[in-house]
Amino acid sequence: MGNCGSLDIYLADRKNQHRMSAFIGEFNCKLDEKGRLSIPSKLRAQFPEAVGNTLVVNRGFEKCLVLYTKEDWLDETAKLNTVDDFMSPDIRRFKRIFTNGANLVQIDGAQRILIPKKLLEYAELLGEVILVANGNKIEMWDQATYESELKVDSAEMSQLAQLFHQQRNQG
Repeated sequence: MGNCGSLDIYLADRKNQHRMSAFIGEFNCKLDEKGRLSIPSKLRAQFPEAVGNTLVVNRGFEKCLVLYTKEDWLDETAKLNTVDDFMSPDIRRFKRIFTNGANLVQIDGAQRILIPKKLLEYAELLGEVILVANGNKIEMWDQATYESELKVDSAEMSQLAQLFHQQRNQG
């Protein structure tokens, strides 16, 4: 592993090795009036060297945006392409919806990215946002929406954990 200040997980498959980023932390940030977001230095330090100045931003499943390294985005779209969609309009539709809105964004000299207006509107992001590390991606949430998303009682948390455990053991 290179000494790039990132936490990397190496996943091996039968043909080759895929490197997947694993980010850690939550970061309170602010969008400026132009929709630019300064990437916190503690988060930037976790980026693999290969990121360079390019990230991918897309809509999340919930009311949030998701940032990927370009490499991790390519891995996600490769997973989509493993599912045959020839006979399934629903699969084709999911692929279309999932990739709709994805944009390459450049990290500028001030360590900011410009989030497209359409994506900001989708996630209802204005001013204060929170960046949340979630495995190989970084979610961008409105603070109140994120806090609401996390409200869960112990019974629901137990059910979610059981579902996760079942899914993990099937894969």
